[in-house]
Order: sequence, then C-alpha cells, then structure tokens
Amino acid sequence: MTQNQIDGLRAEISALCALHDVGRVASVQGAALRVSGLSSSARLGDRVRIHTREGQTRTGEVLQLDQASVLVLPDESVEGLALGDRVSLIGAATIAPSPDWLGRVIDPYGQPLDDHPLQRGTQARAVRADPPSPARRRSLGHRLETGMAAFNTFLPIVRGQRIGMFAGSGVGKSMLLGQLARNMEADLVVVALIGERGRELGDFIRNVMGPEGMRRAVIVAATSDRSPLVRRRCAWTAMAVAEHFRDQGQHVLFLADSITRFAEAHREIAVSAGEMPALRGYPASTAPTIMSLCERAGPGEGHAGDITALLTVLVAGSDMDEPIADILRGVLDGHVVLDRQIAERGRYPAIDLLRSVSRSLPGALGADENALISQARRYLGSYARAETMIRAGLHVEGSDSVLDEAIRLWPELDSFVGEAEAGSSRNSFARLSVIMRRAGAVSKAQ
Repeated sequence: MTQNQIDGLRAEISALCALHDVGRVASVQGAALRVSGLSSSARLGDRVRIHTREGQTRTGEVLQLDQASVLVLPDESVEGLALGDRVSLIGAATIAPSPDWLGRVIDPYGQPLDDHPLQRGTQARAVRADPPSPARRRSLGHRLETGMAAFNTFLPIVRGQRIGMFAGSGVGKSMLLGQLARNMEADLVVVALIGERGRELGDFIRNVMGPEGMRRAVIVAATSDRSPLVRRRCAWTAMAVAEHFRDQGQHVLFLADSITRFAEAHREIAVSAGEMPALRGYPASTAPTIMSLCERAGPGEGHAGDITALLTVLVAGSDMDEPIADILRGVLDGHVVLDRQIAERGRYPAIDLLRSVSRSLPGALGADENALISQARRYLGSYARAETMIRAGLHVEGSDSVLDEAIRLWPELDSFVGEAEAGSSRNSFARLSVIMRRAGAVSKAQ
C-alpha cells in the first residue's frame, strides 16, 4: 500500500461520524419536505439523509430554516416518503480531491461512476468557496497553444482567461471542447458535464476525450435524469476539484458543458425555496450564482496556479440576448459563437468569427500578428456584408477592390478557420500569412 493510499484511508476514517442529529418528516410540499427537530442544529446548505420505512435511504439539502422546521429538497423523487420518516443531519457539503482522481469519472458527491474504487484525498474542501482576493490575483498570463487555427490566431486564449462558447444544440460544441481538452496547453483538465444525456457520457469519454485526453483529466458528471440539486452541485464540485490542483501550483483547464443547464437547475431549486422567477423566467439569484462560479476561475494568487475556463452556453435560436447568455457575456473574458448555418454547410468547428471576441487581444499578440489578423478580419467582414449580393450574382468585379480581394481570399480563409489540427501558433500564423500574401493582401507594415 502506497503512502497516498494510507493517507487516503486515514482521511476516510477521520470523516466517519457515529452521532447525528435526527429529525422527522413533518410534511411534503411538492418536491420538498418540511422536517421538524433539526432547527437548532442545521445550517443552510447542510446535507441530510432520509431513512424510509422500507429501509431505503435518500439524501437531500437544507434550503430554508425557521424555528419550527427546516425545508429540505431531496436528491430524488419524494415518491414513497411518509410522514414521520427519520431524517439525520450529515453536515456541510465537502469534497476531498486526490491526484489519484486523474483519469476517473465521478459524480458530484465524489463517488466513482466507472465501477472502480475511489479513495478520498486528505484535505476536505467546501464545494462553494470564495474566489481568490481580487487585489492579490495575478494578471492574465501568456498565450496558450490550442492546436486549432482559429484559437491560435483570431481568438487567442491566455492562461487564466475565461471564455464562453455560445451555441444551439447539435452544432458541435462538445466536439470542440474535446479537441481543446486533448490539445490545449495545461497540466490537467477538469470537465463538468451538467445535465448531459446518459448515452453521451460514455461517448464523450471514449470518442471525444479518448485514452490520451483521459490520462490528464477528471470528469464530474450529472446526467439529465438527476435532480436539480445534483446537476447544480456538478459545476461546484468540478470547480472545487480544479481549485484543489490550482492551489498546488498547477495550471488547470476547466471545461463546463453547460452553464445554461446549471442555471436551469438553480432555477428549479430557487423556485422550490420560494423565489419568484422575475428575470425572464429566472429568479433574481441566478445572476450572482453564475457570477460567483465564474469568478472562482481565472488567475491565482501567490504561489498558486491558474484556472483557464471554457464554459458552454446553450442559446435557443442563436439568441445572444437571452438571460444566461447576457449574464455570461458581462463576466467572461471573451465569447465564441458557433453558428448552425456554418455547421450545416460542413465546416467544423462552426465558429462565427465576426461575432466572436477574445478580450486577451491585442495584448496576447505582437504588433505584426495583430496587423495580420486585423487585415484578415477586414476581408472576412467585407465578404459577410456582401454575401447575399455575391450569391445573387449582383457584384461586378472592379466596382469594389476590397470586396474583390475578399472574394478571392474567402475560400482559403474559411478553410483556415476550420483547421482543427493546426499545430503550434507559429505554424498557424505562418499559414495565415501565406494565404494573405498569395492574394496580395499583406500590408506594407508586414
């Protein structure tokens, strides 16, 4: 037995508790329970265990407190519960990550989902933690290698940056996350799969991540059939795992798919607790809940590492002004828009470059690189504005020299943005420079 295993076993033993405060189910209110007898000992967010008369156990979380009772939301359906069922208080929700978790798939409570034993680490962490001090955090770091042409050039990602990926369903965001998880520069990867379909979990592990990607990854998953408590906790647990490795000085790539489902789970819980859905169907606490999760990612302080975060957002009908998308655009360091029309014509990743922004620019690139992508964006924008006219055959060559150049450049530039295995940033910029020179579009400054 290794020293890590011995330390983990000691931690398991020290976490055991023989005595628990006990209450009783006093009433059932929709999907929630009123429990008497725990008002003097329970705290908001504490975990409880519900014991049915048939000998089964379920878990839940304390949502409200008053002098007579506490409101508990179970992790599973309330069907089968009865008045008088025993409820024992477990205590605060914590997670104890370990280096042995790399390559593993766990649920939001730190239990294995891959049918192999999983030992807890030596240090328990709260799943809801404060972000690093804003006054002591470092600035964003150096540009990261991603292996993809679009992110190596037009949309650079730097260490500690937080990027949102906005897309409808079925546009390829999961495949894009998998490519970045396999190829992006980082010490390890933590993935939160929130509310995914059950069959997609195995596919993501085997085909999207693959053995190479899984070797440096921890996946925290809560499928769509799980309760809103479990789905919401999935994001918090994954972030706590990322913070554990960040505090050891490592650079962590944090991927969450999707923040929209995290917000939907929070909405269900908040409405059960009595909040009114005032923000276009979402309660007022949705914005601070999302912002507090995002703020935990980013540069660390002191000798700690950094968490670079890529968060996906489901936008129905490409509506970038819906509440969750609007909240995230204001708190992130850039956004990438995936367009269904681009996907339907067969170009992956289906990035709409003109609607996507990286706030690490222009600082992440040198003067020559900034000039090159600015020139390329100019031609892509010119083509996009006139695309309808071009396809209708209304453009007359020679009437607009910039548009003439854009039409000649567009096929190669569009193919360049779709290069998913582009190698290093240097190779990507060399390739982009060749495209621009071939069309005579490089400025004198270059």
